[in-house]
Amino acid sequence: MQQNTLLVEIGTEELPPKALKGLSEAFTEALSSLLNDNEFSFAAVKSFASPRRLAVQVKELSAQQKDKVVEKRGPAVNVAFDDNGNATKAAEGWARGNGITVADAERLVTDKGEWLLYKAEVKGQPLAEVLPDLVNQALKKLPIPKPMRWGNGTAQFIRPVKTVTMMFGDAVIAGTVLDVQAGNYIQGHRFHAPQGATLAHADDYETTLEKIWVIGDFDKRRQRIVEGIASLANELNGQVIEDNDLIDEVTALVEWPIALSASFDKKFLAVPKEPLIVTMKDDQRYFPLEDGKGNLLPAFIFITNIESKDPAQIISGNEKVVRPRLADAQFFFETDKKTTLAARVDGLGNILFQKQLGSIKDKSARIAQVAAEIAKQLETDATVAARAGLLCKADLSSQMVLEFPETQGVMGMHYARHDGEAKGVAEAIFEHYLPRFSGDDLPATKAGAAVAIADKLDSLVGIFGIGQVPKGDRDPFALRRAAIGLLRIIVEGNYRSLDLEKLVDVSIDSFGAMLTADNVKADVVDFLLGRFRAWYQEQGIAVDVIQAVLARRPTSPVDFDQRVHAVTAFRELPEAEALAAANKRVSNILAKVEGQLPQVVTDSLLSEAPEKDLAKAIIAARDASSAALQQGNYADALKALAALQQPVDVFFENVMVNADDDAVRQNRLALLNQLRELFLQIADISILN
Repeated sequence: MQQNTLLVEIGTEELPPKALKGLSEAFTEALSSLLNDNEFSFAAVKSFASPRRLAVQVKELSAQQKDKVVEKRGPAVNVAFDDNGNATKAAEGWARGNGITVADAERLVTDKGEWLLYKAEVKGQPLAEVLPDLVNQALKKLPIPKPMRWGNGTAQFIRPVKTVTMMFGDAVIAGTVLDVQAGNYIQGHRFHAPQGATLAHADDYETTLEKIWVIGDFDKRRQRIVEGIASLANELNGQVIEDNDLIDEVTALVEWPIALSASFDKKFLAVPKEPLIVTMKDDQRYFPLEDGKGNLLPAFIFITNIESKDPAQIISGNEKVVRPRLADAQFFFETDKKTTLAARVDGLGNILFQKQLGSIKDKSARIAQVAAEIAKQLETDATVAARAGLLCKADLSSQMVLEFPETQGVMGMHYARHDGEAKGVAEAIFEHYLPRFSGDDLPATKAGAAVAIADKLDSLVGIFGIGQVPKGDRDPFALRRAAIGLLRIIVEGNYRSLDLEKLVDVSIDSFGAMLTADNVKADVVDFLLGRFRAWYQEQGIAVDVIQAVLARRPTSPVDFDQRVHAVTAFRELPEAEALAAANKRVSNILAKVEGQLPQVVTDSLLSEAPEKDLAKAIIAARDASSAALQQGNYADALKALAALQQPVDVFFENVMVNADDDAVRQNRLALLNQLRELFLQIADISILN
């Protein structure tokens, strides 16, 4: 069968840069899946994406679908023929629908009966006939939240479509995609090659693009940017602040990237580096530079889309553009310093947190109160934590944060230092926002941890306390993120003294009579424990391990974490499967017992050797595990309990629990209850699969 290279390109107006990579991947996946589903064989698929195009190149694609045989089952033979062996109307109708006679039908014999069968040969369609429809289907699968229309047509896409190129080898595949007739013209660089080019062969796509000043391969273009930035940074004796998202965005903005460096006035370095970095990166897509100590340098690197004969003009233009933006940051900083953070607290009363829970000032007061209590539990200075809690939101009313919201917290730290606040206060103000996202840093100080936990608790308890529990995808107060952040701080900080129920109690007290919902404490603690599942699953921990620990509801996050890792290790032991099964059996037996479970084992009622051996093994395992349990060393405790596997198996093979004698039966139930309680000190291992 003939094979060749297919090229499909959708030429557009400038595509959204932050969406370009995802659109390209989705288009490639959708088109290759559709080709597969429609039984076109091919060897490889490659994506291309630039600001004004999405393209897919398919190597060694078959020119036609594979021919196939489709089996069409008819009525059962006892229905297809009457008692005289004549075809029934059901059989004749089925045969007529398939263009055959009943006599032409084959028989399908199975162990469930016999049916009429027709094997229809279906001829594969040529690629040229089906490709336009497949491309249209693939484009409809793209993640486009708000498609747009253009001109007088009815087609909708993320941006107006200018050209469609569909070539199989050197032949154009005719058809209409998004109201545009396909051809072999491709757009060139908007400035260097506005005339575009005519593509001679699908294999020539990438080289043809480069002749018209377009690097179509996203990864290749990205690598060129990375290398250009690194080279200039090295010349300037600086280090680029790593930001892969920004590199991806810039890659999606240019077709022919050229890296250039520029500078700004050193006087702006008197401003904290964070707002300067924000304005350079977010507003201008520049790459700021730091020295080896993390200090901002008065220089930046930018990517231009033009290979200029006079790059000095481009550099000068960018320096002129960034200067007023840096001057704004300088003005905001100098103005903000005239008012202390403490003086800003009253102004937070004008910023609403939630109408039933009061203002940001009210929230700050609660954070200060709760942070002080947490600090005592962490054996750190409660005064520092309370002060940081009171001031932690004060920078929200500053001009700098109003202009650059990303700098909240960090500007509070700088202003606290300027005001002469204690070092611990300034650090905790910054740290209370941590972690801001998955994998972010955690508070390095205990005071910072106390304020961060208090802040997150306040949101959780407050919103739960007025009945606005997150449902489905709705989580307007980002409570799930706050919960995981709180757990990370406690677990990774190894703050063993912190217990979720006690923490929630302290937070509830800070609200006074504001909270109106029932069961706030239980609901918040359950919500927090439920976040463990998502967190641990991201780490690759089995769901049944998490559920086994959740069944015991340990409310100390550090203790919870130790149990999870201990059960994970236990799960890999050779004894684990049998013990999990035995615990499940024990659990089922004990669940059927009416009334209170028997607790005491009477030695004189142990008559059979296997039950005597099990009783001794339980005592030995209890003794062997007790020291480890007291130290919270659940892994060693479970290893000690693993020795019970053999006596438990022998017991169940040879002993009837539900003996006729009531006293013997109760004694054996007590023995099993003691066995189960040994494991329940750590987790419910009967849940393990």
